[in-house]
Amino acid sequence: MASPSARSKRRADAERNIASVVSAARMLISSDPNATTDDIAQAAGVGRMTLYGHFRTRADLVEAALMDALRSGEETLSSLDLSGDARDAMTRLLASSWEIVAESAALLSAAETVLPAGRIRELHAEPARRMEELIRRGQEEGAFRTDLTVTWLVSLVHYILHGAANELRARRLPARDAADVVTKSVQSVLTG
Repeated sequence: MASPSARSKRRADAERNIASVVSAARMLISSDPNATTDDIAQAAGVGRMTLYGHFRTRADLVEAALMDALRSGEETLSSLDLSGDARDAMTRLLASSWEIVAESAALLSAAETVLPAGRIRELHAEPARRMEELIRRGQEEGAFRTDLTVTWLVSLVHYILHGAANELRARRLPARDAADVVTKSVQSVLTG
């Protein structure tokens, strides 16, 4: 039987391997939604058996990478000041969200092929809640249109963000223009 220090070392090695695999998956899938598990294992510096020892399926790995991206994004967005004028707060939220969405668009694309839609919505619950609260407040202040429901407006904002990320990846939208295009498009939808 292994000593407690040997078990602790194995756990620490396993945690490092998991972190390396998730980091490699996030990086590779962000640039290519079809990155293979072999590519990811190689980038992480682990063997396929090690990768599959922690992530039984590609879906498990894609979900872990998406969760890691969302967790990182949440760290950024949770500290964002959304007080004051709702239009200005939306501009700040979009500016902060844009880079996160641009990075995770390919991850989301990969996730949509292997995860149920309900699970993807569940993983995006916190960003959606933040957007809902801001749009609702903007409607109450008279800054945003009220002829469309909050949930529909949130969906439209997400469509615009993800559409812009797809256009960026397809090189039809210059990176230097993307944040401005997203902000103008969302503000025009919200103020209709």
